[in-house]
Amino acid sequence: MSGVRVRNAALLELGLTLPGFVERSRVIASLPSLALLTLAGMTPRAFDVTYVEVPDLEAIQELPGDFDAVAISSFSAMIKDAYTLADRYRAAGAKVILGGLHVTAMPGEARRHADAIVIGEAEPVWTKLLSDLLRGDLAPVYDARGVAFNLADAPMPRFDLLDVGRYNRLTVQTQRGCPFSCEFCAASIRLSPNFKVKPVEKVVSEVRRIKEIWRRPFIELADDNTFANRAHGRRLARALAAENIRWFTETDISIADDPELLAILRDSGCAQVLIGLEYPNRAGVEGIEQKANWKARRADRYLEAIERIQSHGISVNGCFILGLDGTDERSFGEVLDFVERSGLYEVQVTVQTPFPGTPLYERLLRTGRLLEPEAWERCTLFDVNFRPDTMSVALLEQGFHQLIAEVYREDRVRARRAAFKRRLRTVSGRPGG
Repeated sequence: MSGVRVRNAALLELGLTLPGFVERSRVIASLPSLALLTLAGMTPRAFDVTYVEVPDLEAIQELPGDFDAVAISSFSAMIKDAYTLADRYRAAGAKVILGGLHVTAMPGEARRHADAIVIGEAEPVWTKLLSDLLRGDLAPVYDARGVAFNLADAPMPRFDLLDVGRYNRLTVQTQRGCPFSCEFCAASIRLSPNFKVKPVEKVVSEVRRIKEIWRRPFIELADDNTFANRAHGRRLARALAAENIRWFTETDISIADDPELLAILRDSGCAQVLIGLEYPNRAGVEGIEQKANWKARRADRYLEAIERIQSHGISVNGCFILGLDGTDERSFGEVLDFVERSGLYEVQVTVQTPFPGTPLYERLLRTGRLLEPEAWERCTLFDVNFRPDTMSVALLEQGFHQLIAEVYREDRVRARRAAFKRRLRTVSGRPGG
């Protein structure tokens, strides 16, 4: 259950005509759960394992398979559907195991819908859980927090379980955690507080396993900050260059400081890097990164950094958040102006989203600013579920809708992409591009 369904009717209607919005939504919805494939890889072959994708629970009348036990993972936005599915399986007599980011953040809630839940990274407890399952003695909670797990011991995900034709890309994970601590972040740092990397040889093995079922795959690295360890990132990019694939990942703006890495990336098949800029100026990102205010210290050099990365032939997908504290109705114009001046090839604009388990959620809950504290279905990145500090909810929603209509206007998208290609021709000295 890896899809996201936007709740705001006006946005949903508007989104039907917005290329950037629709494209990204389709990508998210079409990614398989790497966590479940990884656990399937740890499961002995004596178990008969099937991977089932449930994109829309409302669209199915029957349970999607008859199983003795099911493991379910989902985003916060879809977790209520996941609970409904879990309840239906339990009613049918199956044992249900729930895990993932949302379950780790809200274990008490998840326990009401499962025979067992997994808190934190699942790998350290999965073998014990399976053993208990076979003995008919599942514990209600398998808590891996505080248990060190080395990604060198990560199993090979069972990519062979996928109906690969239904996906436009497959995922490989090269690291977990992040050296930074952004208040809103609901990624792997909430499972793995310490930054760690997977050995490059292991990553390459996973890519080659995918190529056995998909000869020329598009790979999305399921990372939060692929190049935070720069030496590891260079080794990884060099290794991927030999695999003849195209790939995409998320990282931070500091890769612009590393000309050696940038020179490697294009030849490695890297098509695009997604970077969380969050806001076009320092005032908007002040205090977001809570260890060293890192994002604020970098914001004044965003334009220069984007130019440097894109001049190496790697397009940047710049991400912005609306509704950040201290930003008001001028933010919509500031983001649009920055997008136009920066030459960003791709743009994502979302609203600030208080995911459970994040410092942002706790702060907004404590100060009474959450509209519906347990409306997880609004954790879509596009639905507003908090009171902004400098404008009304209605103004934020209206400004957001108008901004994305402008950002994704067909002529603007076409102009941004043409400018990127012209710049590339200039840099490479190739008249025809």
